[in-house]
Amino acid sequence: MGITKETVETSLTTKLQPTYLNVIDTSGGCGASFSIEVVSAQFEGKKLLERHRMVNSALAEELKEIHALSIKKAVTPQQWQDLQAQEVPPANQ
Repeated sequence: MGITKETVETSLTTKLQPTYLNVIDTSGGCGASFSIEVVSAQFEGKKLLERHRMVNSALAEELKEIHALSIKKAVTPQQWQDLQAQEVPPANQ
């Protein structure tokens, strides 16, 4: 059996202590492909490439069995808050 969504969530939660985490199994349930969004204070002061490396490092064991990993977002809590504010339309429009 392949890697589960829960396994990916557990590894990322343990190693990155995210304030928000969304893991989607894009392989149809076989655990070969995942899409993730992760918000972590550990990303503060890090460039995007460094953040992606941190995610890949956190999933080092799982990546031995995962064929595709799409990191949709790897942002700090402040960046996440700013993104959320941009997505909410004003109430009077």
